[in-house]
Amino acid sequence: MTWRVAVEPVDQPEAVALVGELDAHLEPLYPPESRYGLTLDGLRAPHVRFVLARDASGVAQACGAVALLPQFAELKRMYVRPSVRGQGAADAMVRFLEGIAVARGYGTLYLETGVLQHAAMAFYERVGFRRRGAFGSYGEDPTSVFMEKPLAGGSSESRGAP
Repeated sequence: MTWRVAVEPVDQPEAVALVGELDAHLEPLYPPESRYGLTLDGLRAPHVRFVLARDASGVAQACGAVALLPQFAELKRMYVRPSVRGQGAADAMVRFLEGIAVARGYGTLYLETGVLQHAAMAFYERVGFRRRGAFGSYGEDPTSVFMEKPLAGGSSESRGAP
């Protein structure tokens, strides 16, 4: 399937619905103190680029974001509706978000996901992420898995490693 991925405002019904679906999925799996997703306000921050992946008919079926922090870039709020998983939306979003990070001079992309997100971890490993320890302000959390991916074309010298 062909996906159109673009930076879009989070303040639209389709975006709010996707973030809500992700929250509803994660809420029964992890305690509140172990859910590190950005709120809607956090997704509006100037250093965050929020994207939607739209199918051929223009319906938003997936969302994700990259937080462009002073020391590192981090994937946030990645979610694909179950009905379209395995059809390339996540691949398209990750490539797009990686492009944003590279264009801003980042040499590595980081992420945190939950230990129960087996399909997500397999996907991230398939697209080049590898496990690592906690980074940035994260502490060690037994419900978290931390990953990183070197970015082709990015400059590892331009940002400090977390």
